[in-house]
Amino acid sequence: MVGRRRPASAVPGRAALEVSPLPGRSGIRARGEISALTSRSWEQALSELARRHAGVSYVELSDVAFVDVAGVTALAVTAMNLPDGRVVVENPPPQVPRVLEMFWPGLDRIEVAL
Repeated sequence: MVGRRRPASAVPGRAALEVSPLPGRSGIRARGEISALTSRSWEQALSELARRHAGVSYVELSDVAFVDVAGVTALAVTAMNLPDGRVVVENPPPQVPRVLEMFWPGLDRIEVAL
């Protein structure tokens, strides 16, 4: 298939993740995708979330198209390492609750709000 161009979304290195603070409450809002290409930004955002954690932190994922297993792992590890409280994950892509249930059943530090 010489001469055929791949769509921009299929070009390696084009994945993007944008993370911003949630207005009016403790937490972050992510947009884009969480994968090997964006893992550094995701892990930095979760570190900042943990540093500012005060009882309940929110992670709003309604604008995230995909989260790989490593991204869910980073979220679970962050929640497990909090001194107290929990992380509420709002509107995640369908694979997030599935992966959490598969690898961390009964993890009470994460609440998924669909």
